Amino acid sequence: MKFTFAAITAFAATALAQNVQIAFPKAGQTVQAGQKVTVQIERPTPPTNVEEMAIAIGFQSCASATCYPASEVLGQVLYNGAFDPEYHEWYLPQYQNFTVTIPEGTASGKAVLGVAHASLIGASFEPYLQTLSQNITIA
Repeated sequence: MKFTFAAITAFAATALAQNVQIAFPKAGQTVQAGQKVTVQIERPTPPTNVEEMAIAIGFQSCASATCYPASEVLGQVLYNGAFDPEYHEWYLPQYQNFTVTIPEGTASGKAVLGVAHASLIGASFEPYLQTLSQNITIA
């Protein structure tokens, strides 16, 4: 029983250490329809082996409809491809910038940027999928 708890705890800690985060745009940030936006995805230095697979960035407008978490709906895909975070500044974690365009004609109001991140972790390369949502505002 103690071993099982320790193993589960170790696996959970390893998985959480692989998590990425949306650094930009900040939650609640206001952007314009048709505007190019830099989406910065940070990944802290992982304590175990990580092989990045891909990342997808999606967009949902919530002005006239319900938005869902990225774990359910990614929305209009703005980027789908490689994820290769690197160190840039010594005081920041590894990150990669993606320039995406907010769709023209998007209604003013609430919106969500969603991220799906896939990687292989650990010595046995276990598949790992993470989803994130960031609320933004369309002016």
